[in-house]
Amino acid sequence: MSIVNTPKPPYYAVIFTSIHTNKEKEEYDTASARMVELAQNMPGFLGVESLRDKSGFGITSVYWKDKESIKAWRNHEEHKVVKKRGRAIWYEKYIVRIAKVEKDYGKI
Repeated sequence: MSIVNTPKPPYYAVIFTSIHTNKEKEEYDTASARMVELAQNMPGFLGVESLRDKSGFGITSVYWKDKESIKAWRNHEEHKVVKKRGRAIWYEKYIVRIAKVEKDYGKI
């Protein structure tokens, strides 16, 4: 994983913070990889950064061009099925935050 080279702001970040149950780990890993693959092919996708520690705490930030792109991703049928599975099996706790990025800077 590396730092996403996003375009000049504004753009949006969907930040998914979770605590994993560690149940059905292999199924989760497969589904997670599939969701990244799907998202990468959605209009407006800019990139993804994701980390999870050994305790199960994780943060995934997905960057999108605009709110319409986020809405399309949220309503994608396969994504909806996986989200439902995640709530039922994989996540002990989670929160989704959507933020407008107005400024970014750094060294990539």
